[in-house]
Amino acid sequence: MSCPMCGKDAVQKYRPFCSGRCADLDLGKWLTGEYAIPADDAESMEEAAEESARQEQKPN
Repeated sequence: MSCPMCGKDAVQKYRPFCSGRCADLDLGKWLTGEYAIPADDAESMEEAAEESARQEQKPN
């Protein structure tokens, strides 16, 4: 199996990645939304906006 980030051979400790660096780069892409799947459904987008508004209104 090759590393999905750089193509080198995967290392068991970091599988499916070759190193901690590649694993961290992949995690960064998830956290910044680079891997997000765009929604074309207007209803889904409206539900997401409503949920976001509810989360902002919750007291800490």
